[in-house]
Formats: sequence, C-alpha cells, structure tokens
Amino acid sequence: MSDASRSTRYSILSPALAVGDDEPDRNLALELVRVTEAAAIAGGHWVGFGDKNKADGAAVDAMRSLLSTVHFNGVVVIGEGEKDEAPMLYNGEHVGDGTGPECDVAVDPIDGTRLAALGINNALAVLAVAERGTMFDPSAVFYMEKLVTGPEAADVVDLRLPVKQNLHLIAKAKGVKINQLNVMILDRDRHRGLVEEIREAGARTKFIMDGDVAGAIAAARSGTGVDALMGIGGTPEGIVTACAIKTLGGVIQGRLWPTNDDEKQKAIDAGHDLDRVLSTDDLVTGDNCYFAATGITDGDLLRGVRYAKDKVLTQSIVMRSKSGTVRFVDGEHQAHKWESYSRQS
Repeated sequence: MSDASRSTRYSILSPALAVGDDEPDRNLALELVRVTEAAAIAGGHWVGFGDKNKADGAAVDAMRSLLSTVHFNGVVVIGEGEKDEAPMLYNGEHVGDGTGPECDVAVDPIDGTRLAALGINNALAVLAVAERGTMFDPSAVFYMEKLVTGPEAADVVDLRLPVKQNLHLIAKAKGVKINQLNVMILDRDRHRGLVEEIREAGARTKFIMDGDVAGAIAAARSGTGVDALMGIGGTPEGIVTACAIKTLGGVIQGRLWPTNDDEKQKAIDAGHDLDRVLSTDDLVTGDNCYFAATGITDGDLLRGVRYAKDKVLTQSIVMRSKSGTVRFVDGEHQAHKWESYSRQS
C-alpha cells in the first residue's frame, strides 16, 4: 500500500459517527457543558441557604442566558417549572441562537433543588438534547414508575415482572448473589411497599432524598456500587436519563403514573396507554443525543461547585450517544468574570 493510499484510508471518519449538515454534531457537546457549568455556578451560590426557589431561579436564568449562545435551533420539550411551581424554562420555549440543527431540549437547571438548598449531596445542573421530534411527550404527566439497570441485565428485566423476579434476573446477569445487589430508591412514603419487596427478596436499599438522574446514571455505570434504580420519580428526569442511557448502555423502562384524575384524563386524551411500559428507545427515539451535567453539591457522580480564592471550580460529565463517548470535564473559572451570577440577597 502506498503512503498516499494509507493516509487516505486512515483519515476517513467511520460512517457510524458521521452526521449531516442539519444534524447536531460533536461540537455541540462542549457547548452544552458550558450551559450546565453556568447553571451550576449560579445555583451554587445558593447552596445551604435554604431557599430552593431562589437557587432554581438563579440556575434557570443562567441556563437560559447561555443556551441563547448555543449553535442550534432548540425547543424545550421537557421543562421542570410547571411541576415544581418554580421559575421555568417552559415547554415550547425556543432556545439556542436559531441557526444550525433543529433539536428537542430537556432541561433541569437543578435536579435536586431541595438538596441544593440544604447543602445535601447529589444536586446537579442537567441538560439533554436530541434531534427534533425524538423525545417522548408525556402530556403533563409529571411522574413515572421507573426501572434502570446496566448493560448486563438490560435485555432480561421487565417492569411488568414482580420486583423479586427482576432482582433475581439482575443478580444472575451480573453473576452475583441477590444479597449483593444495591437498589437505589427515592425516600418517599409511596415506596414503603416497594422497599419491603426489595428487602424480602434479599437485596439492599440505598435511599436518596431527591435527584434521581444521578441515581439512575449510577445504576447504569459499573463500579458505582448501585445495581438498579426502582420506584416512582419525575417523568422529565426519566427522559433526561434516557439520553444518558443511550450512551452508557443499560436500560430505563418507565410507565406513566398520574397523580390525580385530571392528569390521568389528560394522558388518556393525549392517546397514552397508561399500562404501556416505555423503553429507552420510546423515551428518546433517535441515536444522536447528548447529555450534560455539572455538579452543584458533591455526589456519587460528580464533585460540586468549589471555591479557591479567585477561582470557581466545577466538574461535569458530557455524553454523546452517536459515538458512545463519556467525558468528564474539570473547569477552572475566574471568579470575577462570573460576578453577575453571584447570590443577590
């Protein structure tokens, strides 16, 4: 083989990684990290001050400001404000600079607003992006029953099976005993029966107060000490998680869980089958999506915002499903250039 032909051969991008001019490309990943960094820095000034709405409002404003500079034509499909009665990036809001690829956007400026307000671990600034029309529309059903686990057991679990059976399937797939499994679950009264089932099956529970995006990612990643996430949590968080699962492998399964008759009727009117189990590919149908998160408080996934004299330090994770790439990004920011995001009493 000649030098010229060898050079040509090894300079060709794998077709699996190629995208068209109208699709989001790999440059979008680092742009999204800048957005979550800004939200985390803004929200970080309110950590430990006990006011979750002010923390969320600061993060929302920062996220919206930075999103306006991103090279894409985005529409918020999944927003958090309506559920939490907090400041919002509202559903249908156009974000980005209006040029480039058309995208669906799911935002959670602070996943775990109470965690941030109280200075408790695992608060994150989160953002997910996919090609236009690929994110599931839950039609104002704010909660869903979830099952998340990693690649080993992704093809064997089923949300419709008894909890004990799913746990045995996970243990078998992982080659461990069931009493070695750790199941992450939100600490809620509604989960009392589920907790009993998990423990009676022989597995262990690991509670989190809020913020099940970090918990779901831990369940899908190896070496975290978490084997599954179960229980009822936010639908927006489920769709955001699906974007991460597309990169990590594993599975998220969900079933809509209306909290009242009004929500139930809205879901039925929108054509949803409330008995249907939604898979990862149902929640996000495309294979070119992005997930970015920056820690606000320290947690199982990321370190929180830290301060060192004239610097603000952040740690982020960014994923792209097209390439299956996961990157951790440590940021050092000159504090005086971020003064506009400082806490205003």
